[in-house]
Amino acid sequence: MRIPKKDGLNIVPFIDVMLVLLAIVLSVSTFIAQGQIKVELPYASQNEQTQEQKPIVITIDDKNAIYFDDKQVEIESLKEQIAKIDNKTLIQLKSDKDSKFETFIQIVDILKEKGHENFGISTKSK
Repeated sequence: MRIPKKDGLNIVPFIDVMLVLLAIVLSVSTFIAQGQIKVELPYASQNEQTQEQKPIVITIDDKNAIYFDDKQVEIESLKEQIAKIDNKTLIQLKSDKDSKFETFIQIVDILKEKGHENFGISTKSK
């Protein structure tokens, strides 16, 4: 009696399906990143945006100098100044495209460490 030889598992159709799914995910993610997916926002009768308080601006220039409301500061004094700010105050982060990403991450870490999560990252559109 001869034992039949078992065929291997055919994974070619599985690879084809995964490549199609990968192509779909990549194409949709580029639309989202470029903002080309249009979203019609709902209306609300109580849509009120308060601009009473001017946001605090933290800027990193191309030489990695840090500015807190247009005054140059060191990272340690920045920690102290952020600790004094109310957590609900909006902080705008502006980083030069040629600055080190590490400096930007240090500032975000300081904000997270102090429990300050109301911040925005400023960019400019092309």
